[in-house]
Amino acid sequence: MEVPAYPAARGSQCPLCSGPLLALRLPCLPATQREGDRSRGAGTAHDLEEEPDRCQALQATPFQLPLKKCAVVGNGGILKMSGCGRQIDEADFVMRCNLPPLSSEYIRDVGSKTQLVTANPSIIRQRFQNLLWSRKTFVDNMKIYNHSFIYMPAFSMKTGTEPSLRVYYTLKDVGANQTVLFANPNFLRNIGKFWKSRGIHAKRLSTGLFLVSAALGLCEEVAIYGFWPFSVNMQEEPISHHYYDNVLPYSGFHAMPEEFLQLWYLHKIGALRMQLDPCEGPSLQPTS
Repeated sequence: MEVPAYPAARGSQCPLCSGPLLALRLPCLPATQREGDRSRGAGTAHDLEEEPDRCQALQATPFQLPLKKCAVVGNGGILKMSGCGRQIDEADFVMRCNLPPLSSEYIRDVGSKTQLVTANPSIIRQRFQNLLWSRKTFVDNMKIYNHSFIYMPAFSMKTGTEPSLRVYYTLKDVGANQTVLFANPNFLRNIGKFWKSRGIHAKRLSTGLFLVSAALGLCEEVAIYGFWPFSVNMQEEPISHHYYDNVLPYSGFHAMPEEFLQLWYLHKIGALRMQLDPCEGPSLQPTS
């Protein structure tokens, strides 16, 4: 099930290997200005670009490129009992989707290392009450991601701006180790158009597909884990939807099987490596 992600194959056959700017960094603002922004709601990317002297210029893709060996970790139930944690953590740069749990019970299967993790605004609203009340739970939850980047689509849709700014200011105000990056709307828009032109028809592309697309433009080698949208594994054994729960997504929102077929094609041509088999066998239980 493994095909080497040869750079030659990626360069010649993968149209995502050079893409538009990945991210925007919000300039730091004086406290009084920040309070005004909070009360009025978010500005736009255009507003930010017009005032570069507020503190610092916007920064795009704040990584030393190209990144070497990258692992993109989805949240699929196929990761459970996979023993892939060690292999994932051996990557130079690990990307994860939507603030997944990384507690000790999961580390053997999913690893513990994170350089970038996405945070959908809907998660901030639902799991953390949009940071309108206590922020301590959110800040404590972020500690498991160490010095990672928190990647959010602040300016891609109206409903995402306020939660993204709240995350930015919350982590900045407490001096957290994490750095918030805002996705460049042009990057997300162009990636959406690219995949829809190749037959993925859904209300919205999944975060995982956007993240894999970004990795293909940033990394010399890409391996992906946990991308399996089916209710049984390759041995036709039932598996949960996520490695940490069995909560199903909203029906008709994403076209996960269509996305999987596109990722499988990239695997077959060597543009990336998709891990579907277990990386290690199950741990032996101690005998009495």
